[in-house]
Amino acid sequence: MVNQPKQNSVVQAVRDYSKRLSLFIRKRVRSVEDAEDILQEVWYQLSDVVDLSQIEQLNAWLFRVARNKITDRYRRQTPEDSLDSMGFEDDDGTWHIADILLADATTPETQYMRDLFWAELIAALDELPERQVFILNELEDKTLQDIADATGENLKTIISRKGYAVKHLRKRLNVLYEEFLTD
Repeated sequence: MVNQPKQNSVVQAVRDYSKRLSLFIRKRVRSVEDAEDILQEVWYQLSDVVDLSQIEQLNAWLFRVARNKITDRYRRQTPEDSLDSMGFEDDDGTWHIADILLADATTPETQYMRDLFWAELIAALDELPERQVFILNELEDKTLQDIADATGENLKTIISRKGYAVKHLRKRLNVLYEEFLTD
């Protein structure tokens, strides 16, 4: 059971900061629903704090938590985090890059596309200074947390490196992607 002083403090914080926090979040997310969800997550995290007196500046703490929640939400929703979303339309439907790379049936066209893609991917990877994160995550199915643990790097650093790699590869492989689309 929540003690009365803590409950009063949380209720007071909601009264004092709800409107400003809501506006702050709303300016940084795509939808009202996302903003409401994030705001609820902030209040939930505040209610989880055992001793509210440990928070020196409640205002700064609330906005920092909100900023972190917004960042977390975008990381979870960003389709650019993977090359899986790249694909092209064929007569039979949508093909994804994985369908080309991992296809069992080898036709001359499939083999050509697979060889061309692998050659371009390897060349693009060679241009990256931090390609290991991408290789471990995308090609060896290691989680980003596993990579961070194995390398001793901060998880945010690993996520950032993966993001740079994917953006570079998307840009670099877009020509090939467009060529598949127009054939």
